[in-house]
Amino acid sequence: MGYGPAPAAPPPPAARNNLLGVFSFTSTFPTDVQHSYYPFLVGVEQEAAARGFDLVLFTGSSTGGAGATGPQALNRVRLADGCLFLGRHAPADELLRLVADGFPVVHLGRRDELEGLAWVGADYISASRTVVARLAALGHRNIVLVREDDDAPASTDREHGFLKGLEEAGLSGGPAAVFRSADPRRELTAERLRGWLDEGVTAFVAEETDTGDAWRALCDAARDAGVDCPRDASLALLGSPPPDLAGDPVPTGFDVPRPQLGAAAVRLLAALVAGEEATEPLVACAFRTGATAGPAPGHP
Repeated sequence: MGYGPAPAAPPPPAARNNLLGVFSFTSTFPTDVQHSYYPFLVGVEQEAAARGFDLVLFTGSSTGGAGATGPQALNRVRLADGCLFLGRHAPADELLRLVADGFPVVHLGRRDELEGLAWVGADYISASRTVVARLAALGHRNIVLVREDDDAPASTDREHGFLKGLEEAGLSGGPAAVFRSADPRRELTAERLRGWLDEGVTAFVAEETDTGDAWRALCDAARDAGVDCPRDASLALLGSPPPDLAGDPVPTGFDVPRPQLGAAAVRLLAALVAGEEATEPLVACAFRTGATAGPAPGHP
């Protein structure tokens, strides 16, 4: 008879079921306490419970595999009143389709390149600037950032903050200051690290990612090169270390406020479900003194 499916619209209050979806772009839901997403989920669960919502958990495996895309890839989330998405690499077209249909969506992590998508995020730029300022105050004049070859907004923000910190400290911020690698654990060798040290580099900064590969590669290269940290060179981490490397020494850097971000995402999603316009400010990251950074060689 010529009928077609109408775009989904926010249900009237009487039709809502007080369910919030949480979609993780992973093959299994990250409920292991050692998973980097787990603290986000703690904040999500606590805030949802405080607001009278139950949670429905979705993963990539429910849509044909992690990272699956296509017209029907995310349709299952419509079982909830709205959905929170976690993951560095989300299918932009599918998220924007949900937004265009009026379905309440919040992405946990900055995604302002997707017009109309609500998101919450941490202030990685300011936090990264603070780490560089700390290293500069310790006398380090030649600093290198190690990062994965990844254009995720979290990586971009960390690099921007790093370069801004160098600029504010009057240090060189050219291409040589950033080492990008698709496979840092293979490409960041002890020989490369020794070459940087011979060129006068005294401090190295790594970004935190889901894999932790940049920090692992930097620590492995320093160990294999026989570098005593922080006596011979200082190391810093823009974020938190992988759980298996979270013991001593605690790295200098900053802590990502994961539970607070999860709670902020739920507050924003609840407002959207209620038909309210709302935003959440960037959440500040706390500087972590750590034990891997010290005065530059020869600096008092």
